[in-house]
Amino acid sequence: MQRRLSVVAIVSSILAVVIAGFLTVGGATAAAPPGGRAGTEREGAKGGNAEAEEQTQHTQERLDAVRAAKAAGTLRVQAAPHAPPSGWAGERVISPTADDWEPAIAADPNAPYVYLLATRYTGPTACGNQCPLPYHVLKISTDGGATWGADRYLCSCRGVQGQFDPEIEVVPSTGAVYAAWMNGYNVVFSKSSDHGQTWSPPVPVYGNVSWNDKPVLAVSDNGNDVYIAFNGPTGGDPYIAQSHDAGATWTQTKIVDSKRYIYAFDGDVLPNGTVVFSETSLLYANTSTLTGQDLVYVYRSTNVGATWSTNLVDTVEIGPNCTAAGCPNDYYPGHSAVSADANGNLVLLYDGATVSQGNESIWTRRSTDGGATWSGRQALSTSGEMGDFPSVESRGAGDVRAWYMQTNGGNFDAWNTWYRSSTDGGVTWTAPVKISDVTSGASYKTANGFLEPYGDYGETAITSAGKTIATWGEGNSYTGPGGVWFNRQT
Repeated sequence: MQRRLSVVAIVSSILAVVIAGFLTVGGATAAAPPGGRAGTEREGAKGGNAEAEEQTQHTQERLDAVRAAKAAGTLRVQAAPHAPPSGWAGERVISPTADDWEPAIAADPNAPYVYLLATRYTGPTACGNQCPLPYHVLKISTDGGATWGADRYLCSCRGVQGQFDPEIEVVPSTGAVYAAWMNGYNVVFSKSSDHGQTWSPPVPVYGNVSWNDKPVLAVSDNGNDVYIAFNGPTGGDPYIAQSHDAGATWTQTKIVDSKRYIYAFDGDVLPNGTVVFSETSLLYANTSTLTGQDLVYVYRSTNVGATWSTNLVDTVEIGPNCTAAGCPNDYYPGHSAVSADANGNLVLLYDGATVSQGNESIWTRRSTDGGATWSGRQALSTSGEMGDFPSVESRGAGDVRAWYMQTNGGNFDAWNTWYRSSTDGGVTWTAPVKISDVTSGASYKTANGFLEPYGDYGETAITSAGKTIATWGEGNSYTGPGGVWFNRQT
């Protein structure tokens, strides 16, 4: 979740001092992210205490919105008719009574297990006020997403104030499940060898990096090589944490020292061991206003993380400001997704405008040499509409599945999720299919679409039966409340 600093009231600042003063990680206490925005070489950059204050503010705003919705009787999602496209089961919410945001999903390629993580802002927590809120809720399906087990806590994590930005992957050769997330402003790793029933104690991955944010997890086919991209000091520089013993020990590498804020969004490990991360680079005029252009990068290593190359794939213009309740100006720009098929061929998706403050499109490019070079860009979304928040997953030889969100008729209060696929590695694509097919039953659902994308992140998985399952967030506004929804092929 891109957490950007807006005007913070005195009360929120006091709360930030109390809540973000110390963050507990896996039973140890770590200092909160340091300051250092104003007066440094990155004057106006984000990071440090500004991030902690902003997260405190947004968390409190969401909790207030949940209480207001409960009092008004509008929190619950009511049963509503589906209108699924052919070959799809129909959109479903993972909880009709929870405020859920920014999901992650992974499927076992060799068994019918599917794992979904979401960030939940409604209780109960694992241990009352001693456990984090928000926290990560884990859903497990043993039949490819048709049915789901009860809510599970990924980690009780007693003493942690909040959990954010979940990531989850399945190791193809073993079926082990790996997860990474933020306990406060520190990234941790955990894994399960029994299909998500039990999890190892969270392991800090950040070493001596004083604060970290927005983790992205990528895992080799045998599970030994684990990479987590995140950003950190001084003002959003990109880092890679890596483990070559299945997550037992970790080292950290700073990829770039930059005056820009660089956001990690997706990553993959190719069959030959090459690892790639898609990241976007934004420049802040101040802590809430973007300037210049959005630079789309792929960072890659061909020697198991020993060295990293920086590949500028495209430069796009910054799109419009978000004006929904609680929404920071820079919510819409700067998202990307990348995935490799079984032959190591890559497909990259990203959003960006062609003119400053113009509506963004979803663009795609291909690479057949492990990310060293890329094809020309191709638009996936509808011209003139606002396209945003792409997701992609690949398998086999050129089998690519992707979705993105798009406005309806240029209306920024009417969004839908659209799905497209390719059987030739992204050279050609099927016609778009709307998979956000429920149009009532929630306060944010209308006949034209949902009111606002709820979170920067959503994901795609391909089940062992070869079916697509996609998950994303929808809400009343950036502040919410909202819910995590999914749809699956039948």
